[in-house]
Amino acid sequence: MKLTLGVRELVEEASRAIETIPQTQAAAWLDDADVQFVDIRDVRELQRDGMIPGAFHAPRGMLEFWVDPESPYHKPVFASGKRLVLYCASAWRSALATAQLARMGLPKVCHMEGGFSAWKQAGLPVIFPTKD
Repeated sequence: MKLTLGVRELVEEASRAIETIPQTQAAAWLDDADVQFVDIRDVRELQRDGMIPGAFHAPRGMLEFWVDPESPYHKPVFASGKRLVLYCASAWRSALATAQLARMGLPKVCHMEGGFSAWKQAGLPVIFPTKD
């Protein structure tokens, strides 16, 4: 099967249209009250690998619904006015998600270069979510 656009092309296209911050900038923003990290990975990834301290978990499949204030699923964190830093494991899903949220008109949204894998490799802080 030949696709018109593959995942790599979609990610490259999204990356050209969005802000990507380096790991050093993300680390500098970790304790900034005006910045909210948003982890879009699957809950099993969080349980297995951990997450950035203070990050809000928003599964990729619900993200647009949680962002839209007109949606019955809206989450107030997305209307907080904070800069949102999205991340996934390797920055592919977060690039696509960031582009979609920017397209929706969400201001101050970016994603983190290299994703959570690069964060962990850099030895930056990681926490493990508590099980409900």
